[in-house]
Amino acid sequence: MAPVRLDHAFRLSMIAVTAALALGGCMRRSGPVAIQPSNTLDSMAYGGGPAGPGPAAYASAPMPGPRTEYRLDAGDRLRIVVYGQEGLTNSYAIDASGAITMPLIGSVPARGRTPAELAAAISARLRNGFIREPSVAVEVESYRPFYILGEVLAPGQYPYVPNMTVESAIAIAGGFSPRARRDSATLTHPEGGAMVRAVVPLGTPLSPGDTVMVSERWF
Repeated sequence: MAPVRLDHAFRLSMIAVTAALALGGCMRRSGPVAIQPSNTLDSMAYGGGPAGPGPAAYASAPMPGPRTEYRLDAGDRLRIVVYGQEGLTNSYAIDASGAITMPLIGSVPARGRTPAELAAAISARLRNGFIREPSVAVEVESYRPFYILGEVLAPGQYPYVPNMTVESAIAIAGGFSPRARRDSATLTHPEGGAMVRAVVPLGTPLSPGDTVMVSERWF
């Protein structure tokens, strides 16, 4: 009888150990795990997602769109060539009224016109009793200046050169002051007879006549 009792007790102990191990495994088994999305940086930069909204977008005005063909204005200096007419071929500045003044034909409005449109207007004037078949070319000899204000070392008016950006304008003005905000600037740009103002990144293209304002940082 003793061996039977020992065998029975051994079986009971093994069952108890197995149950304890099973319960322990259940206790250690973790629940569902939330996997962080792989585009967390995108979510933070552009808003939405579990990381919450990203940095506030610039909302003072729409960013100026791609530049269309250049429009002339006061301060531009033009090289006007009338082929075969040395007395008319010369450099002309657009005055404060937005016009140029040429021999024979007098004042010709230039503001808001492209160089090609101004050439056509000059040709039409010359054809009206002066030259039978005039051939006219207009190119920009020097552009009107841009302006930079605020937290730069040398604010003021500077000559514009093609392919400028806000960042290169800041460099021309001596760079940032110690208190300047260094990630953006306010750009004021003439557009369709109005002035468009927007907070823009430093790589934004600059046009003649634009005004750049570099703000003071808050901290």
